Amino acid sequence: QVQLVESGGGLVQAGGSLRLSCAASGRSTFRSYAMAWFRQAPGKERDFVAGIKWSTYYTDSVNGRFTISRDNAKNTVYLQMNSLKPEDTAVYYCAAGNFVQTTSDAYDYWGQGIQVTVSS
Repeated sequence: QVQLVESGGGLVQAGGSLRLSCAASGRSTFRSYAMAWFRQAPGKERDFVAGIKWSTYYTDSVNGRFTISRDNAKNTVYLQMNSLKPEDTAVYYCAAGNFVQTTSDAYDYWGQGIQVTVSS
């Protein structure tokens, strides 16, 4: 079992930056999991944003602006978001699974989600 808790969301102006954190706890070994960030805007599906296990993966719309990283000693995964745009506004979710995949059903554990709002 893995429990995931996101933090670091909030309101930011377009062009600004935020860093999301996802702290993992539980009996499982954090380093063995693939970690990912998804996001869900109102009325839309939950979409893959970025993932990390041995390599990093990004959806095209955030590539070059967002950076995913992990600190296995702290059981934490991060999402550094730069050059934010209003279309980045969504609830962001942290997820853990065996491999990085872009479909949400591939992940076994989810955080509760955190709001990110980018004003124009």
